[in-house]
Amino acid sequence: MDLRQLRYFVAVATTRNFTRAAEQMHIAQPPLSRQIQQLEEELGVQLIQRNSRPVRLTEAGRLFYEQSLQVLQKVDQMKTGARQAASGQRQSISIAYVASTLYGGLPMLVRMFRQRYPDTDVHLVDLGSVQQMAELKSGRIDLGFGRVRTRDASVARTVLREERLVLALPPSSPLAANRGRITLKEIAQERLIVFPKEPRPSYADQVLSLLHDQGIRLAEVHEVRELQAALGLVACEMGVCIIPAAARLRSDLVYRLIDDERATSPVILSHRLNDDAWYIGAVKQLIGEMYAQNPPWLDVETNAFPAVAAKEAVLKPESTKPPKLPKPPKNPKPNTRAKKFIVD
Repeated sequence: MDLRQLRYFVAVATTRNFTRAAEQMHIAQPPLSRQIQQLEEELGVQLIQRNSRPVRLTEAGRLFYEQSLQVLQKVDQMKTGARQAASGQRQSISIAYVASTLYGGLPMLVRMFRQRYPDTDVHLVDLGSVQQMAELKSGRIDLGFGRVRTRDASVARTVLREERLVLALPPSSPLAANRGRITLKEIAQERLIVFPKEPRPSYADQVLSLLHDQGIRLAEVHEVRELQAALGLVACEMGVCIIPAAARLRSDLVYRLIDDERATSPVILSHRLNDDAWYIGAVKQLIGEMYAQNPPWLDVETNAFPAVAAKEAVLKPESTKPPKLPKPPKNPKPNTRAKKFIVD
């Protein structure tokens, strides 16, 4: 098995056509077909169903395709890294996020990372949670912060915390008279505004599933593209909206914590499975340091932690000594003393 065979296979898997794959790779079709056949013989499994048009991947082929993308991306990263090191160029990482994480810890984390690693550029990309999976596997991004739980065998996920949900409502609403906790059943007759409208599945589906599981049938649901629009409509008295606690942005609205332990939204860190890049350990350690500082948006009332040690790190920041962070070239293993997380 060699990299050339992997590139030929990926080309066929992507185009779903041997002829187009051969054109893409600038090779005649018979040699390309022979190389893939030799690859299958070496593996002892069939990767491609050739009797369908367009061609389809077998189950083994789908798994091998995802792993091949990772291998080729790693090779490209090695080439780029070597060239950058030789020319003294800066390193860079791409981090995807869903918009609601900007109101929690992501800005603080990025600031800390830039201060600790001034020679590494950070590029931020606005992407939905599900879209992050495809971009991770293709190598277009290196890390993702999302909220939707996915089941992708080629992506590792770490639940950083479960953020409590609150109801945003206009001061004129009868439900705003009481500022204490509110049950989901109390909003059954309200017009609910959800976000984002697309792409799906998304945080909107988390909210709707939470209500559906409680047997709550809403009077009306209105979908908007993003969080700011949703809160703007609430301010216009067009309805109410369920949001993560950290997104309580507008001072002209009333916010009530939802009285249901299931009413949470996870903040999930994702990266490629078996990726041992130095920045993954560095980011996790910085998150541990950040949590130990007990910032205002990390109050215990509106955050549930996946491990007892994590909660203790927030409640007793003075007991947690920040670990010495790694230097980029040395590709270290993360230090778990500052914060423990759960891998989803």
